[in-house]
Amino acid sequence: MAAGRARVRREILADLLRELGPASPTLCTGWTAHDLAAHLVTRERVLWAGPGLVMGALHGITERAERATMRAHTYPELVEMFRAGPPRWHPTRFAAVDDAANLIEFYVHTEDLRRAAPDGPDGGLAGGSAGTVWNAAESDAAPDRNAMWASLRLIGLAGFRQSAIGVVAERTDAPGRLTLRRREPVVEIVGPPEELLLYAFGRRAAARVELRGDPEAVETLVGAPSGV
Repeated sequence: MAAGRARVRREILADLLRELGPASPTLCTGWTAHDLAAHLVTRERVLWAGPGLVMGALHGITERAERATMRAHTYPELVEMFRAGPPRWHPTRFAAVDDAANLIEFYVHTEDLRRAAPDGPDGGLAGGSAGTVWNAAESDAAPDRNAMWASLRLIGLAGFRQSAIGVVAERTDAPGRLTLRRREPVVEIVGPPEELLLYAFGRRAAARVELRGDPEAVETLVGAPSGV
């Protein structure tokens, strides 16, 4: 399998899955690390489960495939299957395709594990530090920040599509602003690209960002439906 940045992220996530064990919680409601490992393997190896990953009406099909994957393999097997990567015929065997399809996915799921773990940075509370700007030096995402920032426009448009107010993202590691929802009033979400991504993906309580704007508008954004 060709090596790109997503391959590095895959190794980080596989190591964390192995370290934490199958019962470890995640930020994905109702999922343990075991569920997450089954999801990661299924999305790469079960073709008929694919449509349910992007179409809500078909999600039940994907869930059945994930449960079947979990029954068919032990947790250590799932972790090593994920680490090995997709089958040879899969397009993400090519580094450029792998980076486009998986870099963000693997980062988000790594943080789903890290921030839900009892001894993780948020003490298992999924985001006690939301509302403060994350110290960029403490993140391992630095090599991927520009790719994350480039992905934020599309992810943000999806993540904030139901917002009743405007949303602007501002990165703190370098100059950069993106309008993710054109409405008034506007709330600015400020932080490094990886934290802005987590917020746009619906991990709002766990994302280390600063929200700037009228308090009522901020409250509206916080309470709005979220997630890609």
